[in-house]
Amino acid sequence: MKLRTGYLTAAIALMAAVLAACSSGGSSGTSAGGGGASSTGEATANLTPQHGGTLNYLVTGILSQWDLGLDPATSGAAPSIFEQAVYGYLFRLSATGDIEPVMASGYKVSAGGKTLTITLHPGIKFTDGTPFNAAAVAWNIKRDLATPSSGSPLGSWPALEKTNGITTPDEHTVVLRFTDTYAPLLATLIGSNVNLIASPTAVQKMGEDAFKKAPVGAGPFIVESNLVSHQLTLKRNPDYFLKGQPYLDKLEFTVASDDQTEMEAIQSDTGQAAQITTPTIIEQAKNNSAFTTVITKASTPSLVQLNTATAPFNNKLARQAIYYATDSQAIADKLYKGMFPRSESFLGPGDLYYEKDVPGYLGYDLAKAKQIVQGLGGLNISLFGPSDPQNTAVLQALQQMWQQAGIKVTIHPFTLAGLIKSFKGNWQAGLQSNGAWDPGISDGLPFRFLSTARYSGVHDKALDAMMATANKTLDEEQRATEYHNIAKYISDQAYAPFIVASAPVSVVASKVHGPGLSTYVPVISTVIVPYWDQAWIGK
Repeated sequence: MKLRTGYLTAAIALMAAVLAACSSGGSSGTSAGGGGASSTGEATANLTPQHGGTLNYLVTGILSQWDLGLDPATSGAAPSIFEQAVYGYLFRLSATGDIEPVMASGYKVSAGGKTLTITLHPGIKFTDGTPFNAAAVAWNIKRDLATPSSGSPLGSWPALEKTNGITTPDEHTVVLRFTDTYAPLLATLIGSNVNLIASPTAVQKMGEDAFKKAPVGAGPFIVESNLVSHQLTLKRNPDYFLKGQPYLDKLEFTVASDDQTEMEAIQSDTGQAAQITTPTIIEQAKNNSAFTTVITKASTPSLVQLNTATAPFNNKLARQAIYYATDSQAIADKLYKGMFPRSESFLGPGDLYYEKDVPGYLGYDLAKAKQIVQGLGGLNISLFGPSDPQNTAVLQALQQMWQQAGIKVTIHPFTLAGLIKSFKGNWQAGLQSNGAWDPGISDGLPFRFLSTARYSGVHDKALDAMMATANKTLDEEQRATEYHNIAKYISDQAYAPFIVASAPVSVVASKVHGPGLSTYVPVISTVIVPYWDQAWIGK
């Protein structure tokens, strides 16, 4: 992704403000930023959707990379925002956080959390004319579980029973039988490729290579053209099962170089919507009546991952020094403009079981940090993180904070490929993000803290056991208690200081409407996915 000089200058200026706050005794109290959803620009009166028009949705970062294709079995997680326009989905989260059937008509969890029964609406057809039925859904689930992909629920779900693991008792019912209880069963499904159903006939007739570029689903839109990782153009599905929807004639996804470019495109009407993550640009949008801005409930806490398998962070005292030297409140106030709250755990206000305060959390205390560092005879740390302007500013702020405690710090901003490579070998510390609407799913808490996870810096069998217990606990109150205890345990062991719970922000032209565009929808993992069948443009 290209970075503009002016954009970086603004980020560096913000970082300087953070350092000024730290040197004047930065606060370690609760953030003023509540992390709750808020909106500016959308009228409160009920609006009648209008048909027609083309919506150009601008994308950057990982959303701008769909070179692996749009086949849900092989594409990974990044293109889900596009795929759900083509395939629709079995379930989604409502604005209130409830599980809402869409192409499914309902579900039932039974047998102590080991059996999931999904029922389907009758009469739905894929855009190639073949039936969207139980056989098609079962075929997709088997294929998704058999194909390695970061979008698969394979790393989360327990194993299916060897016999009768997936059955279709009738044309509109699919039954999944698992070998163990798993509380976030539906949450995992919603956030995985199993929620996206491809036409089995099209996959087999076209072949996987052709299908991944021009996929066939039963969703609100049909692929018209696909310039990979440049522009994807979709046209209205006239036979979509929800009569009268979608409202748009066309939906386009166009790659932009950065947030500033996206904003300029929306202002000039060459684009109409985007997800923005840069606080200074979000502030500009909030103060401009030409835009509607929806600040999503914070759901993705940033954290400093510490590699406990190697020096110096195999020593708990060294980890405690990092906790005490990190002023998360100053970063929340200055770099994030108070939009999002400081975080003390893997949960944000938009997630299940969120608690603002973790008992005994090791907050900012520069004097204690200096004392520990002196007792250790000094610390020399290599810290890597994402190379975008916002995260680069956070890396620089952390470097200066830690240096005030006597810690020598070298920072390394990397692109996505560099970040993945950094986790190989004896890495020390990494600025990363962690979080999901349900903390139990594989890209939630386990992603950064499970001993066997590829991107974890922690290897603690006791913590693994605590996570396993939470995943098998069906009672909601007890499960909340389990995650409360896990958050406290992570703090007590000083495994990873958390910084800010943030989320992407939807910025759209004032004429654009719909859930996830002009109004709030929950973020299941890290990306806002609008309800494309309800998107519309006012005339």
